Parts: sequence; structure tokens; C-alpha cells
Amino acid sequence: MSDNELGLFLRNRREALAPADAGLPAGPRRRTPGLRRSELATLAGVSVEYVTRLEQGRDRRPSPAVLSALADALRLTPVERIHLHRLSKGADGNFTCMGGALPDREVRPPVRALLDRLEPAPAVVLNRLSELLAWTEGYERLVRPLGLLDGSPPNLAQWVFTDPRAKEAYPDWDRVADEQVAALKQGPFRADRHVAAMVDELTVTAGPGFADRLGTVPGLPRANGITRMTHPGAGALRLSYETLELPADDDQRLLVHLPADEATARALDTLTGRRPGALRALPTGA
Repeated sequence: MSDNELGLFLRNRREALAPADAGLPAGPRRRTPGLRRSELATLAGVSVEYVTRLEQGRDRRPSPAVLSALADALRLTPVERIHLHRLSKGADGNFTCMGGALPDREVRPPVRALLDRLEPAPAVVLNRLSELLAWTEGYERLVRPLGLLDGSPPNLAQWVFTDPRAKEAYPDWDRVADEQVAALKQGPFRADRHVAAMVDELTVTAGPGFADRLGTVPGLPRANGITRMTHPGAGALRLSYETLELPADDDQRLLVHLPADEATARALDTLTGRRPGALRALPTGA
């Protein structure tokens, strides 16, 4: 299992960046996906040997100036730049922004009130261990038949990797699994002893399906997108999701689902027993 999160992230973003997006000609017979190391080195103004050392984990503490140059060359978004900075700080095994704090399992009353206002949309509050802390009735009707709420406390990552019903529920299970690993790896990751303990447990209970992803999936989950789900009562669903980070003191996130098409909107209306149109579908392409 690799602990070279900085190198993994840099390599992943290099391979995901098309030469044209970096202002370079694609050229014939390219064997490397995205940019070559030499191309990234030229764009960032560093040596190719140094890029190689960073990606291989032989140098884990680049200067702020080098980090900035790499971020510019890789066309990183603001969120990706923050993540890159955290990874460089995390190379010091003594660094953790959590300070050993226990995962917060208490949801503040205003956040619970917000959940009430989100009905009948499926919405849930999770902590950094992916434990489900509070949810709407719409969310319960959506996931209760899938067994997601059977745990004490329920845990989304554990369910995805250890409950066979998860693969039946998600036609795109591999992508969902990648996102769960990315969410666990976001931030201090193994510098957080509580996350590290859960990761060790899943490495044993979930096996290669989880363990192999630790070395290949960078710790930066998508904040929004569309998830396909097969529901035993509502059939095929396409759910648009948005992840809203609560204040740092909460150490929690709010995950909200909305129908991504009219068929899903009608199915959710039937599932929740609400009047037609209670949940409107998002525009195509959202």
C-alpha cells in the first residue's frame, strides 16, 4: 500500500490533463495519457528528474514556489490547489489539522432544522468517517430498503464495500467505490488515527476491492455529479447530488440528492408518497 499521496495526486492530474489544454500540441504516437513528465517539468520550470522524484515519493516537501508552479502548469482548480497544499503539509507525519479530535457525531439543531426544510429531498449529514448522522425522511425511504441504515451507526463507505446489496443498487459501483475511498483519503488521511483505524479495518473486511484503491485513487472526491441507482421499489433512478461542507468545527458534510430527470422525479414522488411535482427534475446536463 502506497503512502505517497502527494506523488499519486500529481501523477493523476498530469495524466488527466490533455496536451491541448496545457497549450501543447498533441503530436503523433503518444503512449502516455495526458502530459509527459518532461512536458510538465518544462511548463513548471523544474527538471524532469525533480518531477520524477516527486511522483515516486523520493521528495515530499516541495517549496511553496514549486507547488505554485506545478499547480499553474496542471491547471488546478482552487479546491485542487488547497488539496495539494494539504498533501505537502501531510508529508510530515506529525501534521494533522484534526489534532486527534474524535469524529463529531452530534448534529447541531440548526443543521437538523435545515434537513427538515429539505424534505422531501433525500439528504443526509455525514462525518469524516462517512458515518450517517442525520437524514430526511426522503433519504430514509430511498436507502432503508437497500440496508444502508442497518449499521449502528450506519456508515456509507462500509456499506458500499461490504454489503452485496450495494453492487445491486449502483450500476456504476466502481465509480461510487472510488468516490468513497477519495472521501476517506481527503484531508489528513492516515495522520488521523480514527480514519486510519477504519481504513485498516476495511482493508481486511473489504479486501482488494478497497485496498487496491488506496494506492490508485487520489483523495479528492467530486462535490457534485449524477449517480445511477437501481431501487427495489422505485426502479431505475438518476440522482443529481451536491455535497455541502459544513463549518470546520462541525467536521461534517451535507449530501443532498435531487432527481436528474423527469422519470426519476415521478419515481421519487411515488416513493415518498408526495404530491406529483414535489421534487422537480434538474435541467438536462446538470
